[in-house]
Amino acid sequence: MDEMELKTVRLEIPENGNIVVGQSHFIKTVEDIYEAIVNTVPQMKFGIAFNEASGECLTRVDGNDDALKENAARNAQLLGAGHTFVVSMREGYPINVLGRIRDLPEICTIFCATANPLEVIIAETEQGRGILGVIDGSRPLGVETESGLEWRHRLLRNIGYKR
Repeated sequence: MDEMELKTVRLEIPENGNIVVGQSHFIKTVEDIYEAIVNTVPQMKFGIAFNEASGECLTRVDGNDDALKENAARNAQLLGAGHTFVVSMREGYPINVLGRIRDLPEICTIFCATANPLEVIIAETEQGRGILGVIDGSRPLGVETESGLEWRHRLLRNIGYKR
């Protein structure tokens, strides 16, 4: 029987930024995600890293910001899971681009899109690594009250997501 080890990997969130972690199946992932982002939010700064699962098994990197490309590559290397991609971004939000990324034919799964502290649960076998899930932020501390509801409504209007 083969052995399996479970691990958690803490990813580095870019300062004043967000990351998206997902799974894809084809080497053109970095170029397609690049095009999806610049065609949707041209001013967004981002880096993309994709871990190949066969052939040279390299981490392929693209983007328009060197620091975010480095962040994405570092996070992808920490994960070490084949067919995994990481997008590190600033000057825009995941909500602005997730639909376009999801629509790419090679995208299989998006595990998370967050600015919160993030741990990724990894299974490691002799063959390699895979993502089982994520721990995104902290656990709930209670249920929203009327003042919390008012705060949420005000926030969404102040940042322009609701009228």
